Amino acid sequence: MDNFTFSIPYSVRVVDINYGGHVANSAVLNFFQDARIAYLMNLGDYSELDVGSGCGIILQDARVKYLAEMFLHDQLEIGVRISAVSRASFTMQYRIERAGVVTAEGETLLICLDYESRKLRRLDKVFRQRIVAFEGI
Repeated sequence: MDNFTFSIPYSVRVVDINYGGHVANSAVLNFFQDARIAYLMNLGDYSELDVGSGCGIILQDARVKYLAEMFLHDQLEIGVRISAVSRASFTMQYRIERAGVVTAEGETLLICLDYESRKLRRLDKVFRQRIVAFEGI
C-alpha cells in the first residue's frame, strides 16, 4: 500500500458476489465506503454524519477503475487516503489489493453538508487540520 496512509483488511463475502461469480460493481463502492468510515474513525472518531461543526459529508462524485476480478473469500487490503482538500470538500483515493496485486482503484469527491439545513458548509477547521497533519498535505 505504497503512498496510502491508512488501510483495512476485507474478506469478500457472499453478498459481494454477482451472477458472474465475481465481486459486483456496486460492492466495490461499498468497499470504498467501509474504508472511508474506518479512516474517519481513525482520524478522530468522525463519521459520515459528523465531521465537526454540525456537518456531515455527502458523495458528489465517484470513479472506479476495475483491474482484476475478485472472488468469494479473497483476502483484500483496501487503502484510502485524502489527496486534496478545499474549503468545503475533499477527495479520497482508494486502492484494493489482493496479495499485493491491485484489483481496483477509485476516487470520490465528498462535500460538507449540514444535514439539518440541507445546505453546503465549509469543512470544520479542526477536521481540516487533522487531515493536513495525517496526510502531510
